[in-house]
Amino acid sequence: MDITEGAMNENENTDLGVADYDAASPIQRAAAVPVAGPVDADTGMHKVVIIAKLSKYDRLKSALNNLGVTGMTVTQVMGCGIQKGAGEKYRGVEMDVTVLPKVKVEVIVGNIPVEKVIETASKTLYTGHVGDGKIFVYNVQKVVKVRTGEEDLEALKDVE
Repeated sequence: MDITEGAMNENENTDLGVADYDAASPIQRAAAVPVAGPVDADTGMHKVVIIAKLSKYDRLKSALNNLGVTGMTVTQVMGCGIQKGAGEKYRGVEMDVTVLPKVKVEVIVGNIPVEKVIETASKTLYTGHVGDGKIFVYNVQKVVKVRTGEEDLEALKDVE
């Protein structure tokens, strides 16, 4: 499904967990979307890569926009983690599906604390079940805006 057209609605098969992050216990929250390793704040810029269910894309996009994230790169991907895909029937025959459709959202943040981006994404994606997604954080050494030649934090600004 093209995520830019229409919406992928959740149904009884796509949202199997508790959707309220605040209602989850501290242990469930800590186990849901752990982000390993300290984030080096020296550069001031970080790339946050979020891989999640397609059905959560609209909520994630809105939550990040409300946080102040002005730009993102979105890619439809296929993948699996612990769940190793799911069995699916095609014309009455059980098919082994080893990868599932996912969405990969990439954002570069400089003025917004990376911890707030992680917290917002975690709360938005949380169901408490396998397949909620992963968040990866990378340090960004340099950004160059091709059109103007601006670098680093200046290149991230969307001001004309």
